[in-house]
Amino acid sequence: MLRAALLMILAMSLIPLGDSAGKLLTTRHGASPVFVAWSRFAIGALLLVPFLERRHYDARALVDGRAVFRGLLIVGGIVSILTALRTEPLPNVFGAFFAGPILSFVLSALLLREPVRAVQVALLALGFLGVLLVVKPGFGMTAGLGFAVLAGAFYGSYLTTSRWLADAWPPRTLLLSQLVTGTVVLAPFGLAALPAPSQGVAALVLLSAGASMAGNLLLILAYKIAPASRLAPFVYFQLVAATVYGIAIFGDVPDPVSWAGLTLLVISGFASLLLRR
Repeated sequence: MLRAALLMILAMSLIPLGDSAGKLLTTRHGASPVFVAWSRFAIGALLLVPFLERRHYDARALVDGRAVFRGLLIVGGIVSILTALRTEPLPNVFGAFFAGPILSFVLSALLLREPVRAVQVALLALGFLGVLLVVKPGFGMTAGLGFAVLAGAFYGSYLTTSRWLADAWPPRTLLLSQLVTGTVVLAPFGLAALPAPSQGVAALVLLSAGASMAGNLLLILAYKIAPASRLAPFVYFQLVAATVYGIAIFGDVPDPVSWAGLTLLVISGFASLLLRR
């Protein structure tokens, strides 16, 4: 379990790092969020190929309607979060984005008939309060945070669909499927919005795609070692990493209300870990 937990923490540190590189591309180099998303999918697919083995790969998933639908959900999530990052601080975007796991909990209970306990509902409510404190609906909520919540809605649906298809295809096949889906769907828009080439742009594009793909690959490896139910709360470590990157790279220090919301989200997530033991 310790090895799986360490892999999860590293994975959850790499994913916000990729989004930090994406934010630098959109805010300092004028890149379109759609281009950043497309390059992430395309380069991620190329980087994943060396890690594929025949037993991990099934080409039928690339045209399976369910797998393609799952890929479209993560496409919507990544484009939305990159759009939010153009104008909003990194920690606040991730705080709003964490409406996703909450939605996934609800959808899994309703659609997949997963069991629900009263204490889980209480922790869910605590996490939702944290999201509200970050988003501040009606009290300073911006369009950027709206895109972050939309990204969370896409991501929550993606998580539920991933659970639905967990036994249908090998994990690495599903990862490749979503990368290929994103590459194909976003290609016309991404290629039409190519930024001015430079060494800085190239380095950030590679960092954005590489960190994101590596984080997702480590996530898969962690899930091979320990059950998903034991590892799920570690997803909240993304909030910690995003806050650190936001302060260190962009000088984005959350306001007191946002700090309170982020704290509640982390508490609810790790309380869920203790609950599952």
